[in-house]
Amino acid sequence: MKKIQSLFTAALLATAAGCADDPSNSAERKPESLAEEKPVIYQVMTRLYGNTNPTNKPWGTLEENGVGKFNDFTPEVLGEIRDLGANYIWYTGALHHALVGDYTEYGIGNDDPDVVKGRAGSPYAIKDYYSVNPDLAENPAQRLDEFRALIERSHEQGLKVIIDIVPNHVARAYHSVQKPEGVRDFGADDDTSVTYARNNNFYYVIGEDFKVPENDDYKPLNGEPHPLVDGKFHESPAKWTGNGARAAQPDINDWYETVKINFGVRPDGSKDFPELSAEFAQKDYKAHAEFWADKDVPDTWKKFRNIADYWLSFGVDGFRYDMAGMVPVEFWSYLNSSIKMKKPDALLLAEIYTPERYRDYIHLGKMDYLYDKVGTYDTLRAIMAGNESTDALVPLQQSLADIAPHMLHFMENHDEQRIASGEFAGNAEAGKPAMLVSATISAAPTLVYFGQELGEAAAEDAGFGKASRTTIFDYWSVPSVRRWLLGESTEQEKQLRDFYKRLMNFSAASPALRGNYLEIHSYNREHNRDYDGQLFAFARWTEGEKLLVVANFGKESKDVTLRLPETLLQQWRLRDGTYRLTDQLSTAESTLVISREETKIPLQIAPLSGYILRLNL
Repeated sequence: MKKIQSLFTAALLATAAGCADDPSNSAERKPESLAEEKPVIYQVMTRLYGNTNPTNKPWGTLEENGVGKFNDFTPEVLGEIRDLGANYIWYTGALHHALVGDYTEYGIGNDDPDVVKGRAGSPYAIKDYYSVNPDLAENPAQRLDEFRALIERSHEQGLKVIIDIVPNHVARAYHSVQKPEGVRDFGADDDTSVTYARNNNFYYVIGEDFKVPENDDYKPLNGEPHPLVDGKFHESPAKWTGNGARAAQPDINDWYETVKINFGVRPDGSKDFPELSAEFAQKDYKAHAEFWADKDVPDTWKKFRNIADYWLSFGVDGFRYDMAGMVPVEFWSYLNSSIKMKKPDALLLAEIYTPERYRDYIHLGKMDYLYDKVGTYDTLRAIMAGNESTDALVPLQQSLADIAPHMLHFMENHDEQRIASGEFAGNAEAGKPAMLVSATISAAPTLVYFGQELGEAAAEDAGFGKASRTTIFDYWSVPSVRRWLLGESTEQEKQLRDFYKRLMNFSAASPALRGNYLEIHSYNREHNRDYDGQLFAFARWTEGEKLLVVANFGKESKDVTLRLPETLLQQWRLRDGTYRLTDQLSTAESTLVISREETKIPLQIAPLSGYILRLNL
């Protein structure tokens, strides 16, 4: 027998790190497969990815710090992202949002820094839904053509394209200069004499003008003089703020740069549109589309359907919906069923943080995937911090059993702290067992945030953006990504990327990871004295592929004899004998011995590591 040796001296063995449990506790349950290939989404902050300017001056201008362009995503760069294992790329910040820059020669009005966060602006304060960020184009006049070419290049490299739709709010200065003929801007036809009307796009604070938030600790552009910085922004009457704040002068901690969109929900919370009966949770998108076909719906609903249709015709393959939980589920049924009628394989991903509403947004709202932040991410993070044992993963996965294939897994994104930051784990290696569990525990898609595969630590304040999260508000370049693009990555960065490459490619292609699941953690905790709460183990299988995933979240090597319950042996139809196991993320091997006396797999698992062991029959 060849015993599996500790963590990878290079990144080979490390690839097998970390594991967790699939959606169900039943060895016979087969999670629904929403795609032939398990989706692996690579999220890029588009303006940052290709920027190789090393200046990184806090609050620096575009001219000082540089900016990434659509054209930086060359076929070679996109090919490397595909080679990493991604089959989708999410271009965050591609749409035209409010920013501090002069594009008046292209017919674009200047944005007021008093209602722009940072200098480069928030990608979630959309200014024009029918255009893209002029910063990202070599020729701003041809920005849509350049983005269309990027979509085509992405497709040629085997990557489907996702962009954001942000239905809950828009920039205070929303104005589309690129809208098709016949399209009206949000708010253009609103009755501003009332707080609420069903076909208004906004809510209004009657009789009051908008006032910029007061804050002694914050100055737009860090106090730099600017002709529009005067503590004022003309908006009369004032509109409700994006997070629902109803004061004419929002707090500095409110989403003051945005305004709340009205979907036909009255100020008292009651609904001013048709509602779905409970039976629609069991109906497909075609039945939902048929339901809405003859219904009178609020004007806002129609505007967003037109926006989605526009980008689908442009070549986009799916949407990530920002703060979807702040928008009524009936609207999602209306929009998503319409999208699926036009493009059945469109990927629809919702950001939502309220577990009690998950099933409504999947079954009634016809979402493909939801953020699994409150459950899997938060639990894995607590385990990494030593605040939870791996025991917590068992009831969590049981609670998600019926919807696990719909829950997007991630350990980083633009809202979360970087694993390698001091405020999180302080070490990119600590993310390996968590990623192993996250990527293999269910049929759900996996998201990798650009630079995560290189151990980016987001160690510096960028201006409005602060250390630990890569800025989404500033002109900046990402050190680890810059080194990668220039061929200057450190050996440690290369090894970490190799781990992600092996894990993501395997997770996308493995049939077993879209098949059956059984957690064997509880059995080992009960029957195995050398198996502790820093380890986690489970089985995944189909008829043709049988896997055991074992993760070590501990900072010390573990010598453990893994034991398999009789239930699993029966499911796998294994008889007494010796079987060879091969790690799918390295060249390591081990053996499974089955006899009347015991069933055992001797393992040595390095710190912050793990294995995906395939049974060779």
